[in-house]
Amino acid sequence: MYQKLSDLTRLIAQAMALLGGGLLIAVVVVTFVSIAGRAMVPLDIGLGPIRGIYDTTEIGIAGAVFAFMPWCQYMRGHASVDLFKPAFPGLMNRVLDLLLDAAMLAVAVLIAWRLYLGMLDKHSFGETTLIAQIPVWQGFALSLIGAVGFVLVAAFCVLRSARVLVHPATAEDAA
Repeated sequence: MYQKLSDLTRLIAQAMALLGGGLLIAVVVVTFVSIAGRAMVPLDIGLGPIRGIYDTTEIGIAGAVFAFMPWCQYMRGHASVDLFKPAFPGLMNRVLDLLLDAAMLAVAVLIAWRLYLGMLDKHSFGETTLIAQIPVWQGFALSLIGAVGFVLVAAFCVLRSARVLVHPATAEDAA
């Protein structure tokens, strides 16, 4: 059962990371096209910059950042201080891992909750971006997808750390 849950969590984290990578590639391509179009304005061949490129870049990058968070959490890639870890006994390190994963779950839940409330707020007021007039709630919704993935993966990581705490021999299987 644990292995199936681990595989599903890994799949979610990988899919989110691939989505984030796709978003970054799309932002790069759109930015390139806009810059190339801007450079061709003096040639008067009908091309120009993309209207609202800053708006779309902002939304795309925000979505990509949140899409990478589940993979980072799954791979234990978030910033940590390992200065004293070699000096601590294994049990203490496992307890710290569990506590830090629980804290990260709390942070993930808080982020997702506040993004959700922000999305509802932006939707109710009908706020749009300045140039492209894109509804701002759509950027929040895109980021919320990654934030929810982050919550799911962080919850699994708490389970993974608790399992390793109770059964230290499973530490090799944990990642």
